[in-house]
Amino acid sequence: MDLSWLIWGFFLISMILPVIQRKQLDAMRVKLIRSLEKKRGSRVITLIHRQEALNFLGLPISRYIDIEDSEQVLRAIRMTPEDMPIDIILHTPGGLVLAAEQIARALLRHKAKVTVFVPHYAMSGGTLIALSADELVMDPNAVLGPVDPQIGKYAAVSILRVMKEKDRNQIDDETIILADMAEKAIKQVTSTVTDMLSQRMDREKAQALAEKLTSGQWTHDYPLTCEELKEFGFPPICTDMPVEIYQLMELYPQPAQTRPSVQYVPVPYRDEKERMRK
Repeated sequence: MDLSWLIWGFFLISMILPVIQRKQLDAMRVKLIRSLEKKRGSRVITLIHRQEALNFLGLPISRYIDIEDSEQVLRAIRMTPEDMPIDIILHTPGGLVLAAEQIARALLRHKAKVTVFVPHYAMSGGTLIALSADELVMDPNAVLGPVDPQIGKYAAVSILRVMKEKDRNQIDDETIILADMAEKAIKQVTSTVTDMLSQRMDREKAQALAEKLTSGQWTHDYPLTCEELKEFGFPPICTDMPVEIYQLMELYPQPAQTRPSVQYVPVPYRDEKERMRK
């Protein structure tokens, strides 16, 4: 056989094999989602963002909440009967405010119970979606984050601080424009969060919590734990989740690395400990 045919065969397999593996992975995800839906009697929607690999080249890309996500989630909500509960499995670093707000408002309008599960983290726009839930279930080690607006690469409150601490004549036009945008953004997000929370709690408490989350008193990536959220008056249920959710997260793997940074024996030692006692 000509060597060129072997080379072409290798490249052909390299292109087809990832497609087959992706189809198998998708089928496993759907099967697990259907199992969870039957168990809970709900519509399960996943919004999971991980770093993913692009086809056979293996180039990593980062995923965030975008308009395409909001379109898909809104379509799923429209396809769900009004009396059927919705379960959202949320794992995201955040993303576009417009898209996150669309999803959150659609969930608020759904008449049946909405439960948001956060197995690891839901930051920024992910937190905005989590705040729309009738019931928020978090892993004891999971976190949410502040929802203070970001203008470009800067926090809106930090831009406004420049305006307060520096003489106006020494500030360039671009910073003044950014400050105007920052002031509007903070008011808009605070109003949105207040309106959302007021459907779940007293208006006064909702406004106080909204101001805390949008005030910029923390960095944008500050982790809000279960204990802190309870202190704020928005108590999540911090307990072990349905095992299917953890299994589902395993079906959204990060791109394989040449040398793994985390390794462990992938078996639950709780069962092993029980066997040793016997």
